Amino acid sequence: MAKKNSKLQNPNYKLLITNPLLRWYKKNARVMPWRGSKNPYHIWVSEIMLQQTQVETVIPYYRRWLKRFPSVKKLAKADLHDVLQMWQGLGYYSRARNLHKAAQKVMREFNGNVPNDLERLRTLPGVGRYTAGAILSIAFNGDAAVVDGNVKRVLARVFNIQKVIKDEKEIWDLAESLVPRGKAGDYNQALMDLGATICKPQNPLCEQCPLKKFCEAKKLGVQEARPVVKKKKPVPHYDVAAGILRKNGRVLIAQRPADKLLGGMWEFPGGKMEKGETREMCLRRELIEELGIEVKVGKQVLTLRHAFSHFKITLYVFEVTLIKGKPRAIEVADFKWLPPRALAAYPMGKTDRLIAESLINRR
Repeated sequence: MAKKNSKLQNPNYKLLITNPLLRWYKKNARVMPWRGSKNPYHIWVSEIMLQQTQVETVIPYYRRWLKRFPSVKKLAKADLHDVLQMWQGLGYYSRARNLHKAAQKVMREFNGNVPNDLERLRTLPGVGRYTAGAILSIAFNGDAAVVDGNVKRVLARVFNIQKVIKDEKEIWDLAESLVPRGKAGDYNQALMDLGATICKPQNPLCEQCPLKKFCEAKKLGVQEARPVVKKKKPVPHYDVAAGILRKNGRVLIAQRPADKLLGGMWEFPGGKMEKGETREMCLRRELIEELGIEVKVGKQVLTLRHAFSHFKITLYVFEVTLIKGKPRAIEVADFKWLPPRALAAYPMGKTDRLIAESLINRR
């Protein structure tokens, strides 16, 4: 990162980069429903939803969310069940749980007002340095930087950073050194838009870039090799079994523990196969461990595949019959017997929602 220090010794260099970027943004800013708003709650919700999720996917969720929870107060008072139901399908459900907890903290500790400084913003569950900087700069016009994947890519190319960015402090220092005072909100959004639409990971549109004259990687023809990234490890795959257990026209669903993946969501009971197990053995073991019941595993009715952020699963779904015991919440938070038509009211991950829909459509 040595080039960063030498270039920034020139007090005019920051202006050479920020001014054309701001002019470009004024003409080319993406149209989004939260753009132009200075409501910190709106900005906060949008930034949380945009983590790991494409803008096009977020927009309808954002609109529905604000219709249901139009203020911090409404969100804080909402039941977590309703919060997760509104988030259903957006993925990374810890974001919804943290947003709910953070809204309660804002009501409890900050008199219902979203904090307007980095230190207090970062005390909110789910609000890290990036999100705090986005809220502060966009909603409150504070001079804060942001660093996400788009920003890293732009800076790595403009300054031709020739190593894997391991030291987050270095890239944050660089980002903060470039923030134009009094214009951080537009500048940060401009950087993110530039990375998303022009300075793309593959096939960047360099000739359309407002920073092409200053981009060291472009000058050297190495823009597609920046940023330098670690070789990705193979994504692990797991086989999982789940059971459909019926009683008097109802089916059993269980609620996942709050501190686990998909915490608070509902599922058809089951779990990951262990070494040496068949699918049927796995399902019998899981239902004993989770609910204290013994079952007979019947026919397989579905095979579903799904990719999470760090692993993939193949889910094998079986009809099962209760042969011993009554369900108890042992390794689950709760359980319910529900008619299939009622399953739509319970928040579920993608694969369990598909199982539920198959049962609803089968009626």
